[in-house]
Amino acid sequence: MSIADNLLKYKKELEGEGVELIAVSKFNNATAVQEAYDAGQRIFGENIVQELVEKQETLPKDIQWHMIGHLQTNKVKYIAPFISLIQSVDSLKLLIEINKQALKNKRVIDCLLQIYIADEETKFGLDHAEAVELLMSEEYLAMENIRITGLMGIASNQASDKQTKDEFQELKVLFDGIKVSFFRKIDTFKELSMGMSGDYKLAIEEGSTMIRVGSSIFGTRKIKAPKA
Repeated sequence: MSIADNLLKYKKELEGEGVELIAVSKFNNATAVQEAYDAGQRIFGENIVQELVEKQETLPKDIQWHMIGHLQTNKVKYIAPFISLIQSVDSLKLLIEINKQALKNKRVIDCLLQIYIADEETKFGLDHAEAVELLMSEEYLAMENIRITGLMGIASNQASDKQTKDEFQELKVLFDGIKVSFFRKIDTFKELSMGMSGDYKLAIEEGSTMIRVGSSIFGTRKIKAPKA
């Protein structure tokens, strides 16, 4: 099936679910992204800054780019002028730098806090206590150029459906608690980004508002990852 056919399948499946499809275009070339764009997709996820910047420079400017991979503080300045959403905020230090670069670009940058829910040491993210501590910190409360709009999490690889479901439930419970405690009167805190090609159906059952799908749309990746 073509990229357009794959996208149509997801669009039909998600119709009426209130779930946004993030087409994960990392390691796919600009031609593949353009094909998805021509089929109506406007939101794309990337996890390497160099690759993201190169695509942004050549592809249509109404694309909404999401940073979904681990982001180093020294790379924030390259994406701050255009990024739509940084899904992978995993430290107060990173959030401070995003706020700094957003101010330089006279922007307010939307962010998700990445929460560690997987049973794997290789994953990034804040634990529950760290997320609460960040939201209570004086540094965060003083920021005027970032807006936290929700949470993001990545489930364990090759886990059973039960474990995956439990991890998504854990994230949803935290989301609800943070919403009540810190964003009760703030409508923009509404996004729960969880679920990828292999587990998005479970994620939607547990309350996901954004799913991140790559290989099921683009197929085999067409370019190698550039060095970080």
